[in-house]
Amino acid sequence: MLLLQRYLLAAVDERPEPPQGAPLDGHSEPVTAAATNRGRVLLRRGRLLEGITLAWNVVGIVVLAIAAIGARSVALVGFGLDSLIEIGASVVVLWELAGAGEARQSRALRLIGGAFVALAIYLIAQSAVVLVTGYHPGRSALGIAWTAVTAAVMFALAAGKARTGRALGNQVLMTEGRVTLVDGILALAVLAGLALNATAGLWWADPLAALVIVLYAVKEAREIFLPGLLASRSVARAREAP
Repeated sequence: MLLLQRYLLAAVDERPEPPQGAPLDGHSEPVTAAATNRGRVLLRRGRLLEGITLAWNVVGIVVLAIAAIGARSVALVGFGLDSLIEIGASVVVLWELAGAGEARQSRALRLIGGAFVALAIYLIAQSAVVLVTGYHPGRSALGIAWTAVTAAVMFALAAGKARTGRALGNQVLMTEGRVTLVDGILALAVLAGLALNATAGLWWADPLAALVIVLYAVKEAREIFLPGLLASRSVARAREAP
């Protein structure tokens, strides 16, 4: 997912706009001024959707930190740290747009991959301690409200990115919309853990929700450190398919 985000904005910005009067999609009809303007509007919309996603994660770190400290919730800590790492991934995209060197980008990606590994280790250890000791996290109305709203916002942004990507014919933007959809699903997992703890007293639901984030973090780290291995496996599976 991070590798995909790395190329999203570059793909959108570098997508050439057809000149006035040039053929569109292989047809003989020239591109009209209205079609050209519509393409520009769609590009601006795609950048706006990505900007909203980044800004939401920035605000989310503050809100989740307050909620996590108040309730001592492992799931909220994990979701907040994940948002912080996702912001780092967006910074890598901005570096690429600014023409940063390949070596600098690679170092940044390795740091992000290492952060995901550290996040997974921390959440596994912390969840194990909570489960073994039977520690009961507190209720968090703020955490429940924020994760519920975040899930709704991420689903709306995902739909907007998918729709805009289809209109632009940009596969990268459509796929990044699915990335945002995954963020919404993570928010729902954390919300479920918080709600079960608050309403039914199922305290163990909170650390279990944190383990969902662990699975996600491990997947992201693999995509960063083993891109060649994953690509070769995909090619092998494709060749084996009937």
